[in-house]
Amino acid sequence: MATAQAQLDTKWWSGGKSPFNVEYGKLMMWYFLMSDAFTFGAFLISYGTIRFSQNYWPDPNHVFNAFPGAGHANLPLAFVSLMTFILIISSVTMVLAVHAGHHMDKKGVIKWMAWTIVGGFAFLACQAWEWTHLITGHHAVLIDGKIQEIGTTVTHNPWGPYVPNLLHNGEPVSTTGPVAFGGYFFGITGFHGFHVFSGVVINIIMLLMTINGVFDRKGHYQMIEKAGLYWHFVDLVWVFVFLCFYLI
Repeated sequence: MATAQAQLDTKWWSGGKSPFNVEYGKLMMWYFLMSDAFTFGAFLISYGTIRFSQNYWPDPNHVFNAFPGAGHANLPLAFVSLMTFILIISSVTMVLAVHAGHHMDKKGVIKWMAWTIVGGFAFLACQAWEWTHLITGHHAVLIDGKIQEIGTTVTHNPWGPYVPNLLHNGEPVSTTGPVAFGGYFFGITGFHGFHVFSGVVINIIMLLMTINGVFDRKGHYQMIEKAGLYWHFVDLVWVFVFLCFYLI
């Protein structure tokens, strides 16, 4: 009887408890990241559909073979590898910032958040250089398995190295492929760059709140962990962008 009475007295629908045993803000961050992953996924699937429906396409080993100060020194993917390394290191510093927050180490959070912000700005600076170089440089297209160099300047074609009247064996070639590459490349990498910039802004806010002792007064650094989830998501998305545009 006592057990039955206890079950009757239990307020099963009274609320106040998370069904996922996760703090509300963190759960909402996971929902946001999931929806954002769908957006990136749609963009990359669309890019892949166009990419494999074309007869010719820019060759990543020749398009992305430049390095600041070295020009086209035949260093395929060296610069984008540096960009990837910077982003991975910034993810490591974010992990260290979250770890310091779990131990209520204010100085540690400040130090590692500052380094994460530096890494974010460094990545954005690298992306700005790459965009500038792609718009004004000389690059390569694959036609029937053969590499053909083409080039232009921003004054002739705002989309970069993809001329609208490319000839192959004396015949004009449709520019759907290269122009699509330019549109997708600048669109998707720009969308990712916007996420990186947003993450840097969020990290700066978290850093200022840490310096002002906001989290010490709250008694926890859960906001740092939420910002870390977003930053790790940005890093993970870059892996897929790197795979689609630079390796395939």
